[in-house]
Amino acid sequence: MAGSHHDKHVFPELGTGVRGLTLCALTAEQADEYYALIDRNREHLTRHGDYRTLAASDYRTARAELLDDPGPSLRCGVLLHGALIGRVDLVAVNPPKYGFGYWLDHGATGHGYATAACRALIEYGATALGATDVFAGVTHGNDKSGAVLTRLGFKVAEVFETYTRHHLALVASPWVHPA
Repeated sequence: MAGSHHDKHVFPELGTGVRGLTLCALTAEQADEYYALIDRNREHLTRHGDYRTLAASDYRTARAELLDDPGPSLRCGVLLHGALIGRVDLVAVNPPKYGFGYWLDHGATGHGYATAACRALIEYGATALGATDVFAGVTHGNDKSGAVLTRLGFKVAEVFETYTRHHLALVASPWVHPA
């Protein structure tokens, strides 16, 4: 097609292992719902010192972020029965190595939604993008977020002053043979 981007990746709506829980590309069309989600979670987002910039967003800042094409990274809304309850990102830091981030509405935590949403996006990244490694940082004290990564099979890679970096290898090295 004339004027189209040949390398533009179209993100499909993804199902998860939880009924009614899906992932979709998070775009400016959801700006109102996204801003409302941020607004009602300002305290939750900054409890451990992370997401301070996001929590300080006004409507224009939040909408402007969604107007930017995140490609080749993936910016996804987490939907529960069509309602936006969080966000999960797969960040093309140095493909096939990706960074990973996620957060949910405070009222949506504790139900396995984060684990299911993260698992779906990581599997998609592995199959559709050829991701081999995923890294995520968790601020010290954010034990629930760390538990999500543990359930997904991440291992602690490095401990820094304020956060711990976790790593998930998606493809076994060819020279490592299972016992």
